[in-house]
Order: sequence, then C-alpha cells, then structure tokens
Amino acid sequence: MYCSKCGTNVTDGAAFCSACGQPTAGATTITPARPAPGLPPTYAPPVPTLILPSPYAGFWLRVVAHLIDDLLLGIGIGILVLIGVAMVGIDSIRSMAEGMKGEDFQMPAPIISAIFFVTLASIVLVWIYNASMESSIHQGTLGKMALGLIVTDSQGRPIGFGHATGRYFAKIITGLIPLGIGYAMAGFTEKKQALHDMIAGCLVLRRT
Repeated sequence: MYCSKCGTNVTDGAAFCSACGQPTAGATTITPARPAPGLPPTYAPPVPTLILPSPYAGFWLRVVAHLIDDLLLGIGIGILVLIGVAMVGIDSIRSMAEGMKGEDFQMPAPIISAIFFVTLASIVLVWIYNASMESSIHQGTLGKMALGLIVTDSQGRPIGFGHATGRYFAKIITGLIPLGIGYAMAGFTEKKQALHDMIAGCLVLRRT
C-alpha cells in the first residue's frame, strides 16, 4: 500500500504515513461525542463529592475509652491493695485503727511501707499499661481498642514506648489546667488534640 500524498510505501494496517503523516485509507476517524439534546456543548454533569467522616477521635469517644480503662485499672489497683493488706496483716490494720483514737498515735512502719508500695506500684501499673499498649501493634489501650481508636504521631505513624511514655507523663501537665480544660481541648481543637497530645506530638485517630 502506498501513501496517496507522497507515494511512500506504507505498511498494511498503519493508520498514518510514516513519511508525511497523511492518514491512510484504512485509518479510523474518531469523532467527539455529541452532547445530549437540549444541553449546551460545554455542559458537564456534576461529579458527586464524597464527604468522609473526620479521622480524628472526638472528645466523648475518648471519655468512654478512658472510663473503660479506669474500670480495668481499678481492678488491678484493687489487687495491689489486697497484696498490701496481706503484707501487714489484718490484725495490724485493726490495731492501727484502734490506736488512732489515742492522742499519741503513730502509724506503724509496716503500714507506711505497705502504703508506699501500693502507691508506687499503682503508678507503675498505670504507666506501663498505657505506654506498652499504645506502643504495641494495637496502638491503643483496651478502652481505645473497644471503640476503634489508635494513637499515632503527628504524621499518623505508630509510636514507640518512649514516645508513649512521654505522652502519658504529659498528662500531669494537662491535669494541672483548671476545670479540665487541658482534656476538653480534644473537643474543639482542629485535630481533636488534648494538651498532652500537643506536647507529645500525638494524634488519636479512628481506626480505618
């Protein structure tokens, strides 16, 4: 087959001449689709916009997750209290209660040691629970897992144990703000961050 314009030999099935670009006899002409009757030529149907829910966990979701965690931790702390009672014995506690009525009351050293043990062990328990769970593959405590929430860094990536520890102890600063405003910030800040989230550079997100 030869080009009708320049006479160059054109391969069978080719749409255009390789020399001058002239369409061959077998070329297929593609015509633009005509608009629907009654519509202007430039009309394009609107593309629906999908509105996705916010990925950030709101204040009340976090409150419920916190209550679940407090219930579970309360059970653990109760066990520690029983251990403390077992360390000093029921009789020692009864004797101390009776001695509190006297003017020269002095708390026995074993009771002071037991109180110190329970207090310190409770702090460590709550810290390890929060930091280890939030830095695990679950990225959240049991309360957060129950509500489908995860803790990430500011870029949405998982955090390590040290980062989770910093977030936990930053809650001390949050708790110093009067009227719980530090926690309530999770309800009105742009990324639903409480004060300790901002300090630690963390986000609490809905699991996708």
